[in-house]
Amino acid sequence: MFMNKRAVLFSKRQSGLSLIELVMFMVIVGVAMAGIVSAINYNVQHSADPVVKKQALAIAESMLEEVMLQNFSNPTSGFTPTALPPPTAERNQFDDVGDYNGYTSFGVYSIDNLSTPITGLSSYSVSVSVDSEANLNGITGGKAKRITVTVTGPLNTTVVLEGYRTDYGT
Repeated sequence: MFMNKRAVLFSKRQSGLSLIELVMFMVIVGVAMAGIVSAINYNVQHSADPVVKKQALAIAESMLEEVMLQNFSNPTSGFTPTALPPPTAERNQFDDVGDYNGYTSFGVYSIDNLSTPITGLSSYSVSVSVDSEANLNGITGGKAKRITVTVTGPLNTTVVLEGYRTDYGT
């Protein structure tokens, strides 16, 4: 019986949490929550990166394709840009690969409407350079041109694409 009273007294004394235990629990949970919230915050901030990179890549591919579809050299009585870099307003008149050399655009414009940037793409810039003296596996002497398209977008995103256009017409 003596042991039973002692067990009852001991159990009454041990019921509930002490203030120190409660404070320690709050500190541990607070530190854990801070780590979880910072990890979630990082992921949320960087979740748009793939979209921005994909958009920049699509813009660069589109511009590279536009340039590569042009004539290799200026046709007879063809268009020649008035300045270097060529003004955006003249882009719909470009008729050969060399016309794009030095082209720069702040904002992305459709070739059909060069006065209004495409909605949502105004924070991207496009630049094109054409190297007329490129060497493509031994094809030299002005028979190959290296086209470099650089697209810069939000979040310090830069995409550079290169393509070669050869003079396969002669």
